[in-house]
Amino acid sequence: MISIFMSPWNVHANWFPVDGKVKSVVHKNGNYHKAWLPKASEENEHADVMITTPEGEDILVRQIAGAVARRIVTYAKEGEECYIDEHMGFIKLGSRVDVLLPIGTEVCCRMDQPTTGDQTVIAKLK
Repeated sequence: MISIFMSPWNVHANWFPVDGKVKSVVHKNGNYHKAWLPKASEENEHADVMITTPEGEDILVRQIAGAVARRIVTYAKEGEECYIDEHMGFIKLGSRVDVLLPIGTEVCCRMDQPTTGDQTVIAKLK
């Protein structure tokens, strides 16, 4: 899993991390713990977008609300094609995005590396 933390000073636009088809979109209400806490991934309000790549790999992207950010907007719609250079949604103010990748994925970024949406390659599927 790769977690991308965003402060209130970041732009919180989220892009699709892979090309594919949106398999499901599920929004869950929850708490508003600080986004960097481990329990935030499960307990905070979040939206899960499951994407199936053309090669058949499932990738889960979780948009997570933080202590300040309390609004998640997800443009992804179940059954639609998605592309790596398209907006998936955004989170208002400080927040976090988790990308759950298959075992064997090559991670291309390092711990605490600043990332830029739609520019920084975070991983390569094998």
